[in-house]
Amino acid sequence: MQLFYEAYLYLLNNLADFGEALSIHLRLSFSALAIAVAVCLPLGIWATRHARAAPLVINSIGALRVIPSLAILFLMLPLPYPLGGIGFRPALIALTVLACPPILLNTYAGFQGVDRAVIEAARGMGMSTAQVLREVEWPLALPVIIAGVRTAAVEVIASATLAAYIGGGGLGDYIQRGFNLLETPILLVGALPVALLSLAVELLLGWVQRLVSPLS
Repeated sequence: MQLFYEAYLYLLNNLADFGEALSIHLRLSFSALAIAVAVCLPLGIWATRHARAAPLVINSIGALRVIPSLAILFLMLPLPYPLGGIGFRPALIALTVLACPPILLNTYAGFQGVDRAVIEAARGMGMSTAQVLREVEWPLALPVIIAGVRTAAVEVIASATLAAYIGGGGLGDYIQRGFNLLETPILLVGALPVALLSLAVELLLGWVQRLVSPLS
């Protein structure tokens, strides 16, 4: 308990800096997640319509999952401007890359998992392709898509702590400072909020996933 009390005192003495670090962490995480959704959601739907190109797209993006988070961040360092270097922007690009695989793969799996008989029945009722997508495929695929966003969100929030190693800022600054100074209370000031944020997002998106499930 003493460690938590010391962490609390340190937080009280550095509230302004903590607020700024938290703001950067949230902007990094949710910006990366939003960009990944904006790119991978339509790309995943497109892949379900192009059977020949789908394996290339899915395997190429899926292969990124084997690269460790820290490695993705450090790979940004030698890249030329505006992609590489240090700071917020390279960290954002790296976290976006990290968020893409689960969103793309789950979008593809969700739409592929829609029963073809249901789609044919909708077309037989006179629905256009856009109507089938909007009113049949999308509601049925949505729980699987949200599961992918849920996975990506937790991974990105946790991995955003590593952005501190390339000057991206965020709560990882406290974790890095705690390691460097061998001060566990300082480390906890960064680690505990990240753990709570990850848990909160996991629970929230889990609730949303159950809410949109046809069986709920």
